[in-house]
Amino acid sequence: MMPGSYHQDVRTTLTLDDDVASKLQAEVRRSGQTFKQTVNECLRLGLQTRQKPKPVKPFRIRAKERGLRIGGDYDNAWELLERLEGPLYK
Repeated sequence: MMPGSYHQDVRTTLTLDDDVASKLQAEVRRSGQTFKQTVNECLRLGLQTRQKPKPVKPFRIRAKERGLRIGGDYDNAWELLERLEGPLYK
């Protein structure tokens, strides 16, 4: 709760699915807390989990040495032109 704020309970009616109600009752028995405390705790945990973005694995490219290319070094444009056009390409 924030300083200066006040706490107000909100009453509402909730319809729970049978499986959820069973799990809540089991948690009430296990924890010894009231039903209200258990529901609030479970809702807080669930809402916190949903708000956190899932970690994204960084995309990585791994370079591999491929050695010399067949036909010459294509990083050298002049050499490539000479191979394609001949020595008189100018």
